[in-house]
Amino acid sequence: MAGIYIHIPFCHSKCAYCDFYSMPLRNERDFISSLENEYYSRKSEITQPIRTIYLGGGTPSCLTQDSLVRIFNFLAVEDAEEITIEINPEDATDNFICWLKKHTPVNRVSMGVQSMNDRELTIIGRRHSATQAIEAATALLNNGFNLSLDLIYGLPEQTIDSWESSLEAILELNPHHLSCYLLSFEPGTRLTAMKQTGKVSEVSDVVAKEMYNLLCEKAQLYGYEHYEISNFAREGFHSRHNSSYWNMTPYLGLGPGAHSFDGAIRRYNPGNLKDYISCRGIGFTVTEPENLIEQYNDFIITSLRTKHGLDLNLCEELYGQEFRVFIEETAHKYLSEGIMWKNSNHVGIVANHWLTSDSIMLDFIKI
Repeated sequence: MAGIYIHIPFCHSKCAYCDFYSMPLRNERDFISSLENEYYSRKSEITQPIRTIYLGGGTPSCLTQDSLVRIFNFLAVEDAEEITIEINPEDATDNFICWLKKHTPVNRVSMGVQSMNDRELTIIGRRHSATQAIEAATALLNNGFNLSLDLIYGLPEQTIDSWESSLEAILELNPHHLSCYLLSFEPGTRLTAMKQTGKVSEVSDVVAKEMYNLLCEKAQLYGYEHYEISNFAREGFHSRHNSSYWNMTPYLGLGPGAHSFDGAIRRYNPGNLKDYISCRGIGFTVTEPENLIEQYNDFIITSLRTKHGLDLNLCEELYGQEFRVFIEETAHKYLSEGIMWKNSNHVGIVANHWLTSDSIMLDFIKI
């Protein structure tokens, strides 16, 4: 199987924490035309059947209905099993949801809620309220969509109690999937500027760990499987598209700012809408040449994010026996400390250590 990711680089406004390539809606018709051109000029890069399609951003629900229909008309959606669109609660009106159900092949919606506390939402520049999020989620579920909701912990002024309240309010809605991320202060964002001027502060590692543990406990209590560092799902509702990023499945990325992987070669589109439209979406992609070491490092970073861990047999097949031996030797100390697990063919990080997985993965990276 393979997937298609389309980056829609438009938002109503920029959230304070966001460092994704995005801007106010502009040149929509030219963008859609360029997107279609890019698809037809690059679709041969992926030879496997397309099983997942994901419209992300940005905020795809910024687009007009005509633009969304046009995208689905030129994509090969007939064999796709999971078709996801990202939306924000303020866009999820009853009319939009009914239209999405009736006139598009979308069967999965990923909605950015981030918090169920209106004060916290205001600080990070979100445009919706907690009430709007509840109403939107309820309407989407009532219309039969597979629903994934996003939350962020470690927000400015967020406490353990307010995080628990947000988490419980979301879990009570009973979405099919939940993605929860620790707030990151990225360079160039408004939130980082606020931190540098003392207007907000970062939560301590101790508080972040407590919030993460609370998340894991609550999600398990409500019947969700913790299958990746930041992702939880009810049985049968793992994100098939996002899982492709972690298990080396090929995917084609379209639009400025998108990345691609055909199973061997990684490519990316620069984040520049003007240049993308100027070349009409053709010849815009940049190839990222990777040597064997870089390919192996990608394998480490993606595999150790999940509950399935790293396939040692596959590692040996792809990169050679010496890489397998290196992994097994490096894992020894973590196994003895109960930080990692191992069976005959797989090795992985124990779930309650996923929050600090970056530092663990560093030991397995080759320079």
